[in-house]
Amino acid sequence: MKIETIAVHGGNVVTDQLKPVIQPITLSTTFKHQEDSMLYTRLENPNRKSLEAVMSTLEGGADAAAFSSGNAAGNAVFQALPAGSHIIAPDDMYHGMKMLLQTVYAGKIEVDFIDLTQSEKVIQAIKSNTKLLWIETPSNPLLKISDIRSLASIGKENNLIIACDSTFATPIFQQALALGAHLVMHSSTKYISGHSDILGGILVSKEKNVFWESIKNVQKLAGAVPSPMDCYLLTRSIKTLPYRMRAHSANAKKIAVFLDGKQEVEKVFYPGLPSHKGFETARNQMSDFGAMLSFLIKGNADEADSLIGKLKYFSDATSLGGVESLIERRSKVQANDSSIPDQLIRMSVGIENCDDLIADLDQAFKATF
Repeated sequence: MKIETIAVHGGNVVTDQLKPVIQPITLSTTFKHQEDSMLYTRLENPNRKSLEAVMSTLEGGADAAAFSSGNAAGNAVFQALPAGSHIIAPDDMYHGMKMLLQTVYAGKIEVDFIDLTQSEKVIQAIKSNTKLLWIETPSNPLLKISDIRSLASIGKENNLIIACDSTFATPIFQQALALGAHLVMHSSTKYISGHSDILGGILVSKEKNVFWESIKNVQKLAGAVPSPMDCYLLTRSIKTLPYRMRAHSANAKKIAVFLDGKQEVEKVFYPGLPSHKGFETARNQMSDFGAMLSFLIKGNADEADSLIGKLKYFSDATSLGGVESLIERRSKVQANDSSIPDQLIRMSVGIENCDDLIADLDQAFKATF
């Protein structure tokens, strides 16, 4: 099956005797004892199985595990590591995941945050107790592009587990497992859901090995699993994922070019621009460049806030990946992160008519500067 067909049919498992076209929602928390039956919905649920099946197939993996949030998915990986492990993670990393490592795992796991676009720095950071290399590409919010093949090669030479947060790329634009990663992670809250109304996370593994079984045990025993309703809605959303992502990306490219041509803009961070440092790497490992971008205005935080406040079709809000366009001055969220300039604006480009979005941006620039 091609990816569009997988998206539509890969998660549709109908066991109801009435044979509905779409799989029903199984809300029961418990199941009657019988041979090969499910036992308890924390351990297994028909809707969660369907979600995991379609995501595993989309990523070309051996198995998947769904969680109640993206951070819960990442947390399961960290919990499955031996005590005292060392992790190498990106310096530009999703703020929530970075905070998880710096607070909950402080004193339990060692972490070095490295610029993963520089392979020599990664090699220098490897220690005797290094177990995991966590990649995030494209990164949040600076859209850095890490070379998954190169990092996977380093990981193989040093017996490291390679996990890749592919939230910005989705399985439609990036196949991290095929590029050498052992695990791929998504905050399914974002593009997998696509409508800003479901919280979720998912891991897909290249192999069913001992480490993967440890992750599955964390999923089942700790119980940070999505509800049957959320699994149903995510599986439904995936059916349109390939077409939504193409619309998102097409709009983002046009907006990136528009912003790149504005004299009030100092720099645009979008991997689809040839001027981006990671353009060639992105072109080699992604089929398209996604719908996330950031830009620096030639101004201060107040002017950035003023620009955002004058927009009509962009909601000033955190998160990303919905059909509607979102925008925010990122340092409001990452207030203690010195690597994020005060005038950096992050944008999640939706699937509205792009002419409307560009006209909206244009009037906001004219009213601000």
